[in-house]
Amino acid sequence: MANIHATAIVDPKAQIGANVKIGPYCIIGPRVTLGDDSELMSHVVIDGNTTIGPRAKIFPFASLGQQPQDLKYHGEDSRLEIGADAMIREYVTMNTGTEGGGMLTKVGDKCVALSSVHVGHDCIIGDGVILSSAALLAGHCRVGDHVIFGGGAAVHQFVRIGRNAFIGGASAVEGDIIPYGLVVGNRATLMGLNLVGLKRHGFSRERIFALRDAYAQIFDDRTGPLRERVAAVATSFAEQPDVMEIVNFIQSASDRPLCMPTR
Repeated sequence: MANIHATAIVDPKAQIGANVKIGPYCIIGPRVTLGDDSELMSHVVIDGNTTIGPRAKIFPFASLGQQPQDLKYHGEDSRLEIGADAMIREYVTMNTGTEGGGMLTKVGDKCVALSSVHVGHDCIIGDGVILSSAALLAGHCRVGDHVIFGGGAAVHQFVRIGRNAFIGGASAVEGDIIPYGLVVGNRATLMGLNLVGLKRHGFSRERIFALRDAYAQIFDDRTGPLRERVAAVATSFAEQPDVMEIVNFIQSASDRPLCMPTR
């Protein structure tokens, strides 16, 4: 049975799971689904076609499922999906999708969005992603599992970010970031591999050494065009899945340029 504060406004059509706690002055729309054991602290607004998985913890003044901030949006019935075990802090905004972007904004399991984070329309975010305070994702971004964003990082629309990447605080990201990459700066440049993150996620020394060797070959611009360097690495490291993930990421089509190291 849900525990709903007397001052909360919960539409009777909303789907409220077992043991959900809804605090003072929250507003829940008619097409919202809240998973079991979720907790809304106070002053949380959730609207639109929005589904939130079990055990979410949502802090005051978060706004989830409002219509996208896109002038091309014309009321289409798009969705927002947030996975299990989410932590969503104060003043976070996450919008639904648009017809031009697949109609879905999706945030994976065990994601953390700290204060004042914005997740724009049609973003697809993997599991275990951490968005530090005031990180901003424009529309249509694609973010892999276990990516960490430093405070104040801002990401251009349509940018892809590979899994286990790290984006430094206050970085302005205009280009795609390879899996395991570490980027810093305004405008952000690739500074190497996210070695701390790799170790935290249990990558062996052998896997890390292979990634470092492949990285050095791919981004050594003294040895020919990028396309040729990537092709050579694909041949040399064909049996290394981690390296091939980077190769496939670079070779796949994208609307954005690749984030590169400085010379």
